[in-house]
Amino acid sequence: MQSSGVSYVARTAESANLVYLDNSSTTRPDPQVIRAVNTVLEHDFGNPSSLHRLGAKAERLLDESRERVAGMINAEPSEIYFTSGGTEANNWAIAGTAASFGKERHMVSTTVEHPSVISLLDHLHEEGWEITLVGVDGEGRVDPQDIMDAVTEETALVSVMFVQNEIGTIQDCREIGRRLLGLGPRRPRFHVDAVQGFARLPIDVKDWGVDLLSMSAHKIHGIKGAGALYIRKGVRLKPLVFGGGQESGLRSGTENMPGIVGFGEACRVWSEDREEVMSRLASFRKRLITGIKSAFPDAVLHGPLEEGVAPHICHFSFPGFKGESILHALEARNVFVSTGSACSSHKAKPSPVVMALGRSEAEALSSIRFSMSRNTTEEDIDRAIEAVAESLKELSAWRKK
Repeated sequence: MQSSGVSYVARTAESANLVYLDNSSTTRPDPQVIRAVNTVLEHDFGNPSSLHRLGAKAERLLDESRERVAGMINAEPSEIYFTSGGTEANNWAIAGTAASFGKERHMVSTTVEHPSVISLLDHLHEEGWEITLVGVDGEGRVDPQDIMDAVTEETALVSVMFVQNEIGTIQDCREIGRRLLGLGPRRPRFHVDAVQGFARLPIDVKDWGVDLLSMSAHKIHGIKGAGALYIRKGVRLKPLVFGGGQESGLRSGTENMPGIVGFGEACRVWSEDREEVMSRLASFRKRLITGIKSAFPDAVLHGPLEEGVAPHICHFSFPGFKGESILHALEARNVFVSTGSACSSHKAKPSPVVMALGRSEAEALSSIRFSMSRNTTEEDIDRAIEAVAESLKELSAWRKK
């Protein structure tokens, strides 16, 4: 039998040589996160609900992680409820609100939300809820006044994504939240899907007037299977998972301690150097845009150029080419990107987000997303630009045959 060590070495060498620019899909776990996760798996493996000292140690780790997550958004630790990830957090915020109101009412969202929001709203519409999806401008930005104009006396929830996961547009959630607060005590709840902005950009749930906010660990160098929902104190939200009463009775099931501790550690890492990292990524984004436009002048940038966009996301259409073909041509050069949201990337359909910008179906099908992380280097960007130029040249040659 061949030694498994040979294949492991080969995989390690490939990993060291690749240019990974699909970080909006998932990030490589930080070494400090991996160490924290391994410690839990090997030593601190107790159930936080157990009464013995191993359980007490696990409970302390759980509390510490809750404090770290809360600290990233100016929340109280008691307002953080751990979930399996961003999708569950989004579903809980929306479906839990629907169940709390107990009758068919109205919800407001936008045309550029994540599939975990749009799909659930479609389901609620089938169940009798009225759903209003507010449109965006050509850069993917929703006007806060358009949100307010859509709100009625029957509106139970407004749900807006902070950072658009495909094109990086930042929504003015603070302005939306403050306007909703102005409606008084009978205002709709305000939910923010902050999965793509959490930890990387400043968030203040108190200042923004947020009632519910979704987060995920594996987008910030934690591990998959861990996330959280912020529920403002005083907001009553129906649980979706029933059982032993964990998470203050609102989200039952034994907590994913390795994932949660890794989540807390990832928050600690980001809290130390966020501004430095994001400033570096902003310069890389400019370099990438300039390089790609130089290699292919017809490339179309989706989302804002500089202002009002997350520094780690850059999204282009390449007219005349299929996004999937470009993706695989880049993969052959060890550069890894995506054609859009990882949650829907296997579907042969144009991106609804790009279409919502007023782009054509052809443009939507020719799109590629480059997304960076704290591990991205200037060399990665230069290699990606070179690979794009080579890939388009190769694909053009094939097209002429």
